[in-house]
Amino acid sequence: GPSEILIIADKQANPVYLAADMMSQAEHDVLARSILVSDSEDLIAQVETELNRQLEEMSRKEIIARSLEDYGALVLTSNIDEACEIANLVAPEHLELMVENPFTILSKIHNAGAIFMGQYTPEPVGDYYAGPNHILPTGGTARFYSPVSVDTFRKSSSIIYYSKEGIQEDADDIIKLATVEGLTAHANSVRVRKGE
Repeated sequence: GPSEILIIADKQANPVYLAADMMSQAEHDVLARSILVSDSEDLIAQVETELNRQLEEMSRKEIIARSLEDYGALVLTSNIDEACEIANLVAPEHLELMVENPFTILSKIHNAGAIFMGQYTPEPVGDYYAGPNHILPTGGTARFYSPVSVDTFRKSSSIIYYSKEGIQEDADDIIKLATVEGLTAHANSVRVRKGE
């Protein structure tokens, strides 16, 4: 899907950086999403001013302006925990944690394609230089998909082992599940082992 970024920022974040990062996604195409989520009303106002200032310098300003108008958002939250909840719901392709100590909130983030930590880690660092895969889940699919990695191309198998004691312990539950599904041969396969 279209490129997207969500930025969580607290009052110490640099509005010049935040505006630049929002525009770095917005310039991809008019459908790109750029969202800032902050607990600082003052910071949001500064970013809005900075977006207008920086836009005039951009070679793709028409695309950026339309993207920000149609799919951009500046969201005020009560606190950074609420911002993390929003990020997890949106499950963005790119998530920047532009807070004083991004490592303190990292454990609250569960859904994002790639996470960029701190003021000096803008999303283009990941695109061009830092080395993470650039094929990331978009459109909220980071809730259930991961970035493409070597594991995407590896085959694996599940390995299951039960001891005699283990099958005895779980047999009744397995038989009940198979019976509910109407699969009597499945139930019997476990039942014949239960009697040993």
